[in-house]
Amino acid sequence: MSDINQGISLSKEGKFEEALSIFDQLLSASPNEPVLLLHRGRVLSRLGRLDAALTDFDALIKSDAYNADFISDRAVVLHLLKRHEEALSELNRALNLDPNNPYRYSSRAFLKDRIGDLEGAISDYEKAIELDPEDAVSYNNKGLVEEKLGYKERSKKSFEKADKLVGYQPKEYKSTTAPKVKKQSKTKKPEQLQYDDKSPSPKQPLSFKNYWKTVGKVISDKNTRAEFFSFLQSKLGKK
Repeated sequence: MSDINQGISLSKEGKFEEALSIFDQLLSASPNEPVLLLHRGRVLSRLGRLDAALTDFDALIKSDAYNADFISDRAVVLHLLKRHEEALSELNRALNLDPNNPYRYSSRAFLKDRIGDLEGAISDYEKAIELDPEDAVSYNNKGLVEEKLGYKERSKKSFEKADKLVGYQPKEYKSTTAPKVKKQSKTKKPEQLQYDDKSPSPKQPLSFKNYWKTVGKVISDKNTRAEFFSFLQSKLGKK
């Protein structure tokens, strides 16, 4: 009998079909187990089976309607399905439940950027930075939005702050949604998803490191957030 650790391990290796088979098997025996639904929903989303992923996240929220992480995950799937207004509503709900978590604001800011609310995106990034002044990802993303609006001096300051925090030169990551690792570490990847402490390359499988390890806890790892944004960009493409 396969176990959840095997499924998680396969997911981290980017073997999503094999991982899915294991989670399907486990869920056939325990159809309403939240941790299994969470992992299968994430695997389904990475396979592009978004309707099926949404079904799993719907079941998760039915079991725990006030879990901000489940709500946020569901919002990601809605976003990938281009149901942006619903996704925004869910991110608002997650933020109301977890108002002191900077990740909630940066997630909503990312979506606002995607749907054209650029000033709203900047406001949310600024709130995320207020809550976590060391988050280079939020500074970098804020700079990108400021750049779109033509705020050249503001964007320059945001990029410079991000540079200072991560120790990289602007040219190495300025035009991305998250800081890249140094060139010599570029091939290392991902996770949400490379499964080490370095950020993954955009084409590698996404893996949410802390999410896989700690169900029900708020994602606080900055590399994980960076990979989350890279995952969305890889699915949706640049504007």
